[in-house]
Amino acid sequence: MKMLKKNDLILVGIILLLCIGFFAYRKMTEAPGSRVEVMMNGKLYDTLTLQEDTVYTVKGDNGSYNTFKITDGVVDMIDASCPDKLCVNQAGIHHNHETIVCLPNKVILEVVGAEEGEVDIIAN
Repeated sequence: MKMLKKNDLILVGIILLLCIGFFAYRKMTEAPGSRVEVMMNGKLYDTLTLQEDTVYTVKGDNGSYNTFKITDGVVDMIDASCPDKLCVNQAGIHHNHETIVCLPNKVILEVVGAEEGEVDIIAN
C-alpha cells in the first residue's frame, strides 16, 4: 500500500479549500427569484409569480402533462405523465436560474428574478 506524501496532502487540502470556497460563494450570492417561466417544446408556455400559491398543469398535445405547485415562493413538480418521474423527484426550486426539467415531456420550469438593472416590481 502506497503512503501519501506531504505534497499529496497539501494538494488535497488546497482542492478541498477551493471547493468549500466555491460553494460558500455560491450560497452567499444566490438570489431568490420572483417568477417561474414554464417552457414547453423550447417555447415560452407561461410565466407565473412566486408570490401567489397555486397548482398549475402544463398539458402537451399528445396527452402528456406536468403538474407543479408554488407554495411560499418554492416551485415543486408534484405529478407528471412521464415514465421515470425524475422531475417529480427533484427538490423544489426558488433561487434565480434554478430549473426542473422533464425531458420526456419537453417541459422546463426555470425560476427567474430581477437581473441587474432590471426592475422587478414598481411600487407607487
